[in-house]
Amino acid sequence: MNQELWDKCVAFHGHECPGLAIGFRAAQIAMAKLGKPVNLADSAAKDEEIVCVTENDACGVDAVQVLTSCTMGKGNLIYRPTGKMAFSFFCRNSGDKVRVVLKPKTDPDMSREDWQTYLLEAPADDAFSVTTPDFDLPEQARLFTSITCEVCGESAPEHMMRLQESQTVCLDCFKSYHRGW
Repeated sequence: MNQELWDKCVAFHGHECPGLAIGFRAAQIAMAKLGKPVNLADSAAKDEEIVCVTENDACGVDAVQVLTSCTMGKGNLIYRPTGKMAFSFFCRNSGDKVRVVLKPKTDPDMSREDWQTYLLEAPADDAFSVTTPDFDLPEQARLFTSITCEVCGESAPEHMMRLQESQTVCLDCFKSYHRGW
């Protein structure tokens, strides 16, 4: 394990925990498979050349951000809410892609500390399955025109606005209409 990289992730996240270790190892495994080893001197993704689709919103996502430079703000960290400890990585330049999924814990009585150590030190194939994502690379982030809500006066991108009673409204002000379906 690269202690300096781990320390950087812990500093960003605020504490060390098994969840952070999951993202730490998943990102390292994926970047190695994509031919982009992680190091402190170089950010893995300057823009959107590396994309991560995370299927969870847990601690591990912080390690992914630190090690790959994939962020929601750049549009190359995308949340796909399945709840799985799974991370799919795509390289736009080469077309390579990899999905890293945490395998189930084999010893339910393992302490939190032992689980974290196992995640950080076990052979990759013991702790994770590595496959190919079954979905395509998401399109690049787009820039949208901001529209002002006619109810609250706040702006939002045009694709997030709705038409209601002849007014353009944001999702917070929109009152959904459905009759039981």
